[in-house]
Amino acid sequence: MILQLLSYVGILGGLIALVLTIAAGLYYLSEQVEVHTVLAKRVLVRVIIAIIATHVLLVLLDGMPIMRSLFSLGVNVVYLQTMKRFPSVEIAGPAFILSCVGAIGSHFLWFSYFSDDAIPPHSILNEYPDYRGQTHPPFREIASFFGLLVWLVPFSLFISLSANDNVLPTVNPETASHRRKGLARQVIEDAWHRIAQAARACGIDMSSPKDVIV
Repeated sequence: MILQLLSYVGILGGLIALVLTIAAGLYYLSEQVEVHTVLAKRVLVRVIIAIIATHVLLVLLDGMPIMRSLFSLGVNVVYLQTMKRFPSVEIAGPAFILSCVGAIGSHFLWFSYFSDDAIPPHSILNEYPDYRGQTHPPFREIASFFGLLVWLVPFSLFISLSANDNVLPTVNPETASHRRKGLARQVIEDAWHRIAQAARACGIDMSSPKDVIV
């Protein structure tokens, strides 16, 4: 019984450590993007173009479904529209809203495709080597597809886009002393502020997330 309780405590501690590690990584990346805004925009635009080209190649060479691929192409075009005002973002603007809807829709479209029970898994070839019908790709290929073609750009935009506009238009974003605060950084700081308030009510004084990461 004690071992079972210890296992629950260990799992909870591991989850907390994982969440803090991810938050620290997002915070650090967001700070780096604030410092190198021009470079981040250049890299993201090239990544989006590369993803569009990859979808076209997947349709031509691997026979991926055309309609789903066209939807993903349209979503990436919306991402390119969002990059025009990078790193500032108008949360109520049509480009940002369409980006969010497109990211969610693209995820569910491809998830339903790769989880279709009518198509056997790739492991069927281990039992029936002579099978020549359509199969789902192996897990490593599906994971790579989602990580690089579905999640990479929305994740990058989340940590790169700015949530406020406290810089004069004439200020160089590379050298500004008061830079726009990244959307991810603001979300993490707001969450940390609420946790710190609850901790102070219990007599625990917490440092700022920047002090903890540094």
